[in-house]
Amino acid sequence: MYLCVVNLLKYYFINLFKKHCIMNKMKWMVLFMSITMIFSGCASMNNTGKGAAIGGGSGAALGAILGGVIGKGKGAAIGAAIGTAVGAGTGALIGKKMDKAAAEAKQIEGAQVEQITDNNGLQAVKVTFDSGILFTTGNATLSAAAKSALSKFANNVLNQNRDMDVSIYGYTDNQGWRNSTAEQSRQKNLNLSQERAQSVASYLLNCGVSSNQIKGVQGMGESDPIASNDTAAGREQNRRVEVYMYASEQMIKDAQAASN
Repeated sequence: MYLCVVNLLKYYFINLFKKHCIMNKMKWMVLFMSITMIFSGCASMNNTGKGAAIGGGSGAALGAILGGVIGKGKGAAIGAAIGTAVGAGTGALIGKKMDKAAAEAKQIEGAQVEQITDNNGLQAVKVTFDSGILFTTGNATLSAAAKSALSKFANNVLNQNRDMDVSIYGYTDNQGWRNSTAEQSRQKNLNLSQERAQSVASYLLNCGVSSNQIKGVQGMGESDPIASNDTAAGREQNRRVEVYMYASEQMIKDAQAASN
């Protein structure tokens, strides 16, 4: 049992470290848990199982760590502000819903789907749309293909999971603008990323997504690149819109009631 718990903790931190650059001193913790993993015999689990474990007594503490390392204010938005630890049964029920939502999102053309953990230690879903599919270069007007993909995303995923909160973030590469200084280019990229995130949010609302469901829309500009800006392929990956789906306060309350 001890090794299973350690293994689950290892999964949690590895998931964080893959997406965020965490201080070097914490990498030793990952190394320790990775070595422990070799000797453990736990089978792999889906979000239902991981949600039950992470949603237990340590969930609040783990979620607090996540909130501290995401940075740039984004972490504060990924997870309902519940202020209390979430039990294992609650985590299992939410994990099951997130499994289903992730499976639905994977059917959307052009959507890259990851299953992550929110600030409360609960399973969540991150859907990334390549801006090359959504927009033409330098503007925030959605393409026909983008509208088709977002319409399916709204109708098949978000509108079927109205008890999930949504946060939307736009990103650009670090390429400069003609006749602009480096600082002016950074500001223009920041503005463009905000406009693109807002375009996605507005279209989802037009497709019937509730305004109460969308908790944040933010442009991040050139920050948090996921690939090198030194190559065309890397810059293409960095031009993106990320949509996070996570348990709302109401979903957590309902899951808590159902698990009691």
